[in-house]
Amino acid sequence: MNDALLIAGGLILLVAGGELFVRGAVQIAERMGVSPLLIGLTLVGFGTSTPELVTSVKASLADSPGIAVGNIVGSNIANILVILGLAALITPIAVGRGALRRDGTIVAAVALAFTGVSLFGTLDRAVGTLFLLGLVAYVAYAWREERRGEPDHAAAFEKAQAFEEVHPSGLHATNASAPGAGWKGVAISVGFAFGGLAVVVLGGGLLVDGAVGLARGLGVSETVIGLTIVAIGTSLPELVTSVIAALRRHADVALGNVLGSNIYNILGIGGATALIAPTPIPAAIVAYDGWVMLGVSLLLLLVARTGWRIGRREGAGLLALYALYVWSIWPAA
Repeated sequence: MNDALLIAGGLILLVAGGELFVRGAVQIAERMGVSPLLIGLTLVGFGTSTPELVTSVKASLADSPGIAVGNIVGSNIANILVILGLAALITPIAVGRGALRRDGTIVAAVALAFTGVSLFGTLDRAVGTLFLLGLVAYVAYAWREERRGEPDHAAAFEKAQAFEEVHPSGLHATNASAPGAGWKGVAISVGFAFGGLAVVVLGGGLLVDGAVGLARGLGVSETVIGLTIVAIGTSLPELVTSVIAALRRHADVALGNVLGSNIYNILGIGGATALIAPTPIPAAIVAYDGWVMLGVSLLLLLVARTGWRIGRREGAGLLALYALYVWSIWPAA
């Protein structure tokens, strides 16, 4: 029971702290004159992934590679099978051909890169550096595409747009001439950013402690807990934003949110975790779960190309596949 409370409390703090961090960081950047496009592609895009980042780093530092790496791989699997499945059940998703060819291909490519790296057994600093450079290159590419006014938005842009749909007015700083927009306003924004980051770090610690305790109590490997409970938990922000986008009949944004999240998870979360705290990749992920992540990434490309939409039937099928996946890795009683 205590472990479950630690997990629940950790998830609440991760989500709340992540939102405070993004809000403060965005307001600081706006006061510094940074363009809204760059803010969306960097601060909002990467900031919404802080729960996954902090959880994986904390787990790696705590010598729990199953949770650290399982969180990354499990989140990507859940994003496609659970989040897209639910969004498609609510509202069939129209698929932009250009966006799928561009971002869908990148999602498959980074999943393949992770699978290849996993064969060497370790996320080391060299891999982390390459992954982070890959993320920088992707963000620069997305920024150029948006500046050119391409009709199909980049997934990184739609990841930020999905988050801002949930916070239509709460992210942005006040007008420079408005009361409180001076040093007091700056101090508030800085307080949001650093306070949110502190809350996220605290929540990540609670989640990791609870996940480790739960695994020991149930006699289940930390890798299984990381791939399922932790991964679903840290993906809650993406789940909420995608479901709200689907309810508002903006299901295409939900697709971009998932594609962007999967790119950020591997290149950003995987890269930062490897750079800060190099960690071994559990044998189970090397042998099975990494290939499942690659398989569902390729499956998404196939499903999305059938009529250039993901309908309710496909959504139900994705959810059923996730149930089958969890059944396949969860040990029998």
